[in-house]
Amino acid sequence: MISHPLPLSVIIFVCCSINLVSGIPRRNGAETRCVDRDRRALLQFKQGLVDDYALLRSWRNGQDCCHWRGVGCNNGTGEVIRLDLSGIWSEELDQILGLSGEINSSLLLLRSLRYLDLSGNSFTKIPDFIGSLTELQHLKLAQIEFGSPKVPDQLGNLSNLQTLDLASSSVVIKNTLWLTPLSSLKYLNLSYIDLSESLGLLNNAIRLPSLVELHLVNCLLPNATANSFLRDPITNLSDGFAILDLNSNFLPASTIYPWLFNFSGSLTDINLSDNELLGTIPEAFGTFKNLRNLDLISNGLEGGIPTSFGNLGNLRSLLLAGNNLKQDLPSFFDNLSGPADKSLQVLDLNENQLSGSLPDFTTFTALKELYLGDNQLNGSFPDKFEQISRLSILDLSDNRIKGMLPDLSAFASLKELYFERNILNGTLAERLAPLSKLESLGASSNFFQGTISEMHVTNLPRLTYLDLSYNSLAIEIGSGWSPTFQLDIISLSSCKLGNSFPEWLRTQKNFSVLDISNAGINDAVPSWFWASLIPGLRYLNLSSNQIHGMVPDLRFGGGGKPLIDMSSNNLSGNLPLFPVDTLTLMLNNNMFSGPISSLCNLTILNRLDLSNNKLSGELPNCWKNFDRLVILNLENNGFIGRVPDSIGSLEFVDLLSMRGNNLTGELPSSLRNCISLRLLDLGENKLSGKIPEWIGESLSMLLVLSLPLNRFNGTIPRSLCKLEKIQILDLSVNDISGSIPKCLNNISGMAMRENRSPDASIEYNAIGLERTRLTLRARYVFKALLQWKGRQSEYQKTLGLVTSLDLSSNRLIGEIPGEITSLLALIALNLSRNTLTGPVPEDIGRLRRLDFLDLSRNNLVGGIPTSLSLLSNLGVLDLSFNNLSGRIPKSTQLQSFDVSSYTGNPALCGVPLPDGCPGDEPSGGNEDVAEQDSDDDKLTSNGFYVSIVVGFAFGFWGVCGPLVLKDSWRHAFFGFLNAVKDRVLVALEIRFARLLNRTMSNMN
Repeated sequence: MISHPLPLSVIIFVCCSINLVSGIPRRNGAETRCVDRDRRALLQFKQGLVDDYALLRSWRNGQDCCHWRGVGCNNGTGEVIRLDLSGIWSEELDQILGLSGEINSSLLLLRSLRYLDLSGNSFTKIPDFIGSLTELQHLKLAQIEFGSPKVPDQLGNLSNLQTLDLASSSVVIKNTLWLTPLSSLKYLNLSYIDLSESLGLLNNAIRLPSLVELHLVNCLLPNATANSFLRDPITNLSDGFAILDLNSNFLPASTIYPWLFNFSGSLTDINLSDNELLGTIPEAFGTFKNLRNLDLISNGLEGGIPTSFGNLGNLRSLLLAGNNLKQDLPSFFDNLSGPADKSLQVLDLNENQLSGSLPDFTTFTALKELYLGDNQLNGSFPDKFEQISRLSILDLSDNRIKGMLPDLSAFASLKELYFERNILNGTLAERLAPLSKLESLGASSNFFQGTISEMHVTNLPRLTYLDLSYNSLAIEIGSGWSPTFQLDIISLSSCKLGNSFPEWLRTQKNFSVLDISNAGINDAVPSWFWASLIPGLRYLNLSSNQIHGMVPDLRFGGGGKPLIDMSSNNLSGNLPLFPVDTLTLMLNNNMFSGPISSLCNLTILNRLDLSNNKLSGELPNCWKNFDRLVILNLENNGFIGRVPDSIGSLEFVDLLSMRGNNLTGELPSSLRNCISLRLLDLGENKLSGKIPEWIGESLSMLLVLSLPLNRFNGTIPRSLCKLEKIQILDLSVNDISGSIPKCLNNISGMAMRENRSPDASIEYNAIGLERTRLTLRARYVFKALLQWKGRQSEYQKTLGLVTSLDLSSNRLIGEIPGEITSLLALIALNLSRNTLTGPVPEDIGRLRRLDFLDLSRNNLVGGIPTSLSLLSNLGVLDLSFNNLSGRIPKSTQLQSFDVSSYTGNPALCGVPLPDGCPGDEPSGGNEDVAEQDSDDDKLTSNGFYVSIVVGFAFGFWGVCGPLVLKDSWRHAFFGFLNAVKDRVLVALEIRFARLLNRTMSNMN
């Protein structure tokens, strides 16, 4: 984590807390008790509140109010000077526990009240009478839901007010003139309030004579917010104005820069992250002589660092991550050289386009944190570092740094070291020994080899984060070894842990993340492991091993919201009980059996994959408990019965697959409520009834609709033409009748040929919390089964590139509508095994992307359209068993297919069929042919050979002679040959690429 100096608000809060706590009476000898007037006022104040969580249970009559929750008194007088009734965050309930009701005017009886904090509650309004609490110095009303959002102008009467915090409250601020009288105000926080209609707020705030700290984060400030200051500048600005936070306001550089540079003499901390500051970084930032912290993260900044930054002798933190900086990294550090290299402690350049090799940054002697991840750095790791003893965090992840790690002994103070996702190789183990203070090590996704044993990590007692995943490392730690560290994060995916379950994990008592997926384990999970799982577990990944046996009931929940992945093992038995706060459950590709009703209590589940098991029974009707579910995959099990009505409660579900079960009955109408669906696969069941009209009317986000191998009847609903985004529509092997709708050309997902992403997926945080670097590691990729080239193929990684229409094996009648030829993005078209009549559409050659075309076993008539020969990408063609007639059009493409592509059409002729077409036979009988052959043989006896010799002589000297005698002709001739050679090679490469693509498609 990036450390920042304490903001003034924290210092003020701590100082006030110390002073006020010192004023609370202590029960030792003579003590000062609460003033009776104040006690009665607080009890009256309590009467106006709704205390659903018993937060004020200590407020009882007859008790000293100075010892009530949130109450602080003056030692000498016993008067209440502090009232802190802010809400309490509950990890278990994932919400703030607060008070509600009305702020009673009895607070006016607290004549000495100086500190009032009601944050995190819910009240009717900010009462006008608060402006009469004239002794008030600190007022905090943050994160409050007000029934009436008006901010009373009477707040301007609080002349002694030093702190005003309304952040994240449901208030509306338009008129800001009430700010002007607050001459003592030092801290103002209006973050996360819509200030889009408050043009004068920013300028009124900076005119406050005592203002030190101003926070206006994500306030939707209008772009003209600083213009009035530029038009009407004044000189009596606060000399102490030091901290400015305008994060996330989408302000352009033209608005903020001219206004900002008026404060170059006072500002020490500037946060302009997440705005729209385009172009280069202005040199004028170098005029802020007192600048300590500058945050310009996530803008559109380009170029490099101005040389003026090197003069900032007080600069401690420079955060430039998430921009488009393209400077060479060594020159970047050169521009920072100067007084700044002795003061700079934190430098964050993550997520830019910086290039070059790692420079010598040892002159930056104060540097503690250096973030260079996700750039374009290359070259090798420097051989040696010196004078960097203070460096505690080094992030070099997501670059192209290659080679072996150097001696890391100079990094003795490192606490966090990350170089994952580079091209580093060699051994890692012996480099770890000098890093005795290391707490976090991220070395995943490199090419490290060798073995790591207990001797390599014995000297790392502080290690809590270990990520060695996706290397070729072998972890060989003896079962009897007791490590000196206790890990919180353990990520060893794709490392070699051996056949047995790692016994050394028995010593780790506090881990919240464990990923030992694809680690070669072929063993049952020991009972001590299940018993060791702590309540705070967030991520457990045992997938892609050969773990077998049964899983006991797991009851380690308690605020961790775990993501559990045990997929692709050999686990068996009934489903166990899982923690009620489980967030993700991936149990696919195992041998679990029995019903799944035990999962009904997992009410916050958002991803559930039980596919490819042996589960059975009816689906429980408890899906209304899963209103957060995004992924539900139950395919390839043995579920029976109807699809329950409560499935319609999944209004946020993206993927719903129940393929390959024994479900019966009609689709429940409640399914129309699942408006976020992108993939719906109910194929290979026994579902019946008509395909509902509401699919096309309500499920407009669908990319894949797959209903094959069921018992659907009726006609194809015309409403399916409204599914504009659909890319795969599979209604094959049902009992559907009627004609093919002519409106299919309205489906833009099949008609547009724009560039598509190669996969269709949901990307999600694999850990569930942001405080770990192991975020966004997981991605659930949609997959679809298509009947392709005579076999059923699974498309997953390239699903986004597949566009398919399959209406085969039904009872469709009528002609193939010509509108189908408008679906220019189609890769596969299968209309086989119906009773379609009429001709093949004449302009079917428009479907240039077709790789699969099957029109077989219909009653199609007429000739094969000549445009079909234009389909150069066609890999599968089947026109067999129709009533097609005439000659097969001549083309390299159509003649390359097997006879089986055309068989069963008696009136069809031409290559590759064995029977030629009428008029193809040569003229004359066999005798004429034999006589002609005899005459031809005579021609080759004497004169033929003489002609060859003479022709060769004239040809050779007629062409080669001038080439030998004349240099310019010879150079031109061989240049021509080179050009021809290049053309041939290019053509061969293109042909080879197409062949390779077709081969990869076949493999998919």
